[in-house]
Amino acid sequence: MSEFSAPNEIRIVRMYDAPVQAVWDAWTDPAQVALWWGPRGFSLTTHSKDLRVGGIWHYTMHGPDGADYPNKTLYHEVEPLRKLVYDHGGNDEQAPLFRVTVTFEDLGGKTRMDMRMALASAEAAAQTRHFIKQAGGDSTWDRLAEYLGKRCADQDRFVINRSFEAPLERVFAMWAEPEHLARWLPPAGMAMRVLRADIRTGGDSFYCMSGNGIAMYGRSRYEQVRHPDLLVYTQQFCDEHENPSRHPMAPVWPETLRTTVEFSAETPRRTRVTVTSEIDGAATAEERDVFLGARGGMTQGWSGAFDKLEAALT
Repeated sequence: MSEFSAPNEIRIVRMYDAPVQAVWDAWTDPAQVALWWGPRGFSLTTHSKDLRVGGIWHYTMHGPDGADYPNKTLYHEVEPLRKLVYDHGGNDEQAPLFRVTVTFEDLGGKTRMDMRMALASAEAAAQTRHFIKQAGGDSTWDRLAEYLGKRCADQDRFVINRSFEAPLERVFAMWAEPEHLARWLPPAGMAMRVLRADIRTGGDSFYCMSGNGIAMYGRSRYEQVRHPDLLVYTQQFCDEHENPSRHPMAPVWPETLRTTVEFSAETPRRTRVTVTSEIDGAATAEERDVFLGARGGMTQGWSGAFDKLEAALT
């Protein structure tokens, strides 16, 4: 962990397929920030926002259970399009929990966001890291990617990230080698049988997931396999004869999804995985609504799979 962040820090790095102006605006415009800030299922009300050194952002997070969480952010540095430094986790009755430094790097149409949350001690950082994971806090930055995809490219996307304490080559192998993939990808309570696998550009796979009294067949077609940093594939449900079908429990689920998996070495022994899924081809308005409404469930499903992948890697 020390190669990536100081012992008392929590560090988050994300790449956004959007210009830095769009990312900055999404962070600083109250109308935009309300559309993505917070874990999945949360909403936000801004009461006032004074974006300047010494200025304060007063807002309330609304949890999916109806609970309200008042927040007060105090800005220490504001460098437009480049940097924000602020206190976070406090309100009018509670001192802030940590100081955040976030930088935005313009990469010619893309933006690299690098956030560091500094706490009082390594123990406090570990406790906060555990709390963020339990609360789904990292999904905030996935929601930002989804928001930017819609705003900048009019694309409805699902995004999820996870960092693993393992080298890039090893993490890529867990996706590109069928015997490894079957160990961690299936949902809880289900097993995966790989019936055919040719994981290369132009290749395909056919598999069955069974358990909980059901059997689901699926096939993937690999549009791009670039070792060791990229997989792009389309995915469909099908029957045992590989005839296309629909999700057995969601008949209006889109027929085909395209998934992009990007692998990035954060250190020689730490790898970040970014999964982006979107509808491939034509879809009805109802199918798009079902896809968008399922992003919370998709987060839960991928998080469970990533937990198993983490265990397999260690």
